[in-house]
Amino acid sequence: MNPLLASGHLPDFAAVEPAHVEPAVTELLARAQAAQKRVTAPDFPADLDAIERELDVASDALGVAWGMVGHLNSVADTPPLREAYNAMLPAVSSFYAELGADEALYAKYKAAPRPQDPAAARALQLSLQGFELSGAELRGAAKERFTAIQNRSAELSQAFGEHVMDATDTFKLRLPVARLAGVPADVVAQARSLCEVDGEAVLTLHAPCYVPVMQYAEDRPLREELYRAYVTRASELGDAAQDNSAAMQELLALRREEATLLGFADFAALSLKPKMADSPGQVLGFLRELAAKARPFAEADLEALRAHALLLGIDYLQAWDLAFVSEKLKSAQYSFSEQELREYFTLPQVLEGWFALLNDWFGLRFTPIQASTWHASVQVFALHREDGDLVGHVYLDLLARPGKRPGAWMDDVRGRWRRPDTGAVQTPVAHLVCNFAPPVDGQPSLLTHDDVQTLFHEWGHGLHHLLTQVEVGGVSGIDGVEWDAVELPSQFFENLAWEWPVLARCTRHVRTGEPLPRALFNKLLAAKNFQSGLQMLRQVEFALFDMRLHHEGRQDVLALIDEVRAEVSVFPPPAYNRMPHSFSHVFAGGYAAGYYSYKWAEVLSSDCWAAFEEEGVDNPQTGRRFLNEILARGGSRPAMESFMAFRGRAPSVEPLLRHSGLK
Repeated sequence: MNPLLASGHLPDFAAVEPAHVEPAVTELLARAQAAQKRVTAPDFPADLDAIERELDVASDALGVAWGMVGHLNSVADTPPLREAYNAMLPAVSSFYAELGADEALYAKYKAAPRPQDPAAARALQLSLQGFELSGAELRGAAKERFTAIQNRSAELSQAFGEHVMDATDTFKLRLPVARLAGVPADVVAQARSLCEVDGEAVLTLHAPCYVPVMQYAEDRPLREELYRAYVTRASELGDAAQDNSAAMQELLALRREEATLLGFADFAALSLKPKMADSPGQVLGFLRELAAKARPFAEADLEALRAHALLLGIDYLQAWDLAFVSEKLKSAQYSFSEQELREYFTLPQVLEGWFALLNDWFGLRFTPIQASTWHASVQVFALHREDGDLVGHVYLDLLARPGKRPGAWMDDVRGRWRRPDTGAVQTPVAHLVCNFAPPVDGQPSLLTHDDVQTLFHEWGHGLHHLLTQVEVGGVSGIDGVEWDAVELPSQFFENLAWEWPVLARCTRHVRTGEPLPRALFNKLLAAKNFQSGLQMLRQVEFALFDMRLHHEGRQDVLALIDEVRAEVSVFPPPAYNRMPHSFSHVFAGGYAAGYYSYKWAEVLSSDCWAAFEEEGVDNPQTGRRFLNEILARGGSRPAMESFMAFRGRAPSVEPLLRHSGLK
C-alpha cells in the first residue's frame, strides 16, 4: 500500500519512499478536483455543510499527504525526495491557486446562509476574504496570470529554501583540533567525529557548531573565516548553483504584480489585509518607535563591547568578534558562562520538567508512544487530560543533522475538526522541530539557555494548536489567527525560561545530577537584558527591511538593506554580508511583509505576561483564563477580542519595553 494514501490518524512516515509521491498525490488531486467539480455544479446546493462533506474531506486528504511530503522534504531531504517533491509542486500549487480563485465556488459561499455558531460564522468570513485575496473576483487573462504567479512563486520559494539548506550542508572546514582552543569540549568532540584523521576536526555552518565556535574560539582568523562563509550563504559570493539573487528578484516582481492584479497599492498592503495592523505606515511607525527607544541602550551596549574588546587585545571590533567578546563580557560582568549553564540543561531533563509544568498548569499527561517516524531521534507523545481524554499527539524532532532545514518551527499534521464524513472529532497532531546539538560521547544533548527559550517558544505554538476547543475547520488551533498575532502564545511561553520554579525542575547537571544552583540562576536573571538594545535593533532592522522592500516595491535589495542599516543599526556588518540571500522567513517561509509580526505580537505577549506578574505566576485562575481566552479560542474570533477578553483592556507597549530593559 502507498503510505500517502493510508487513512491512519498518525502517518506512516518511515514507509514513505520518493516513488510513492507521484502516484499518491496524483490520485488525491484527482479526488479533490472531482469534489470541486461536484460542489460547483449548478444543481449543488449553496450549503456550507454539504460543501464541507464533499470538498473539505477530499482536500483534507490531499493536504495531509502533501504535508507529509513537504515535512519530509524539510527534515529528511534527499536528492530523490527533493526531485519527487518538486515534480509535483506545480500541480499541487496550481490546484490550490485555482481552488482559491474558483468564482463558482466563491458564489456558493456568498449565497450560503450565515451560520448561527460564532466560530462557523468567523470561518465563513475568513473564507470569503480568502477567495477575494486569491483572485476569485478576477476574470479572463487576469485570473490566468494570477494563477501563474502563484505557481511560479511556490517554485521560487522552494528553490530559495533549498539553496539555503544546500549552502549550509555543503560547507565543511577541515582544520587541526589545536585551532579550536576555547571551544567547548562537546562541540570539539562532535567536530572530531566528522573527521577520520586523528588530530583534525571538521566545522560546519549548522547552529550547534557555528554558534559556539563564534562564541568561544580564541582563533580570530578562524572566526572571521567561518563568519564570512555563514553570511555569504546562497549568494553570488558562493557557489553559483546556490545563488538566491535571481530568485529574490523574480519573487519581488511577482509579488508586486500580484498586488496590482488584486487592486492593492503594493504587496505590503495586500499582506496586511488579513492581519491586525492597519497599514504599512502604521507598521513602519511602530518599528521606528521601537528603534528610537532601543537606540540609546544599543549604543551603550556597543560601547561596553568595544571597551572590553580592548582588554582582550582586539583594537578594532569586527562583526566576527561580537559573539566572542559578548560572551567574555557577560562572563566578566555576571561571573558565569553559557558553557557552565549548558551543563545543567540536558535535553531529557528539560523535557521532563516541562511536561511536569504543563501537567500542573493544564492537567496534561505526556505518554511516549511507538510511532512511525523519519529519524531514530524523533520522539512521539500522546497528550491526555487528567480525565483520560485524548488531547492530541506531538512529534519532537529536536536535533540538528544534514538534510534538515535550519531553524526551529512548529507545523501541523492535522487540526482539531469535527469531521463531516464521520461526525467524530479529529484530535490535533503537531510537529515541533529544532536544531539542537546532538548527543556526544554517551552524554545527552546539552542546551544553551537560548535553546531552552526556543524550545518553549515552539511549544507555545504547539499548545496553541493542540489545546484548542474549537471544532470548526479553518478557525481551530492556529488556523484563522491573524499572522501578526500568531506569535503571542509562543513568545508568552518564552517567559517561563526565566522563572526559578520552572528552571529548578528543568535542570540537572550532566555529570553530578545536581539541579541548577539558585546563585547561578540569579546571575542568569541579572544578565537577562544583556545587550537587549542591540538585540531589539537587530529585529527592527530585519522587519524594517522586509516592510520597506514590499511597500516601496524595491528591487535593489542590497542597496535597501544598506539604507535600513544606516537608519537603525549602530554596528553595520561588512559590505560582503548577504543576509537577504538566506532570509528564508521572507522569501521562503510566508513572512513577506510580515516579519514585523514578531515584535507586534511581542507587545501582546509581554502584556499578557504582565497579568501573571500582577496576579501571580503560579495563580491557577490566571493560567486558566489564558487557556480559555487565548489558547482554546484559536482563530474563532479576532485576536484583539481574545486579548481584551484576557487582559480586560487594549494592549500597551510598556510591558515590552520594561521586560526588554528599555525603560
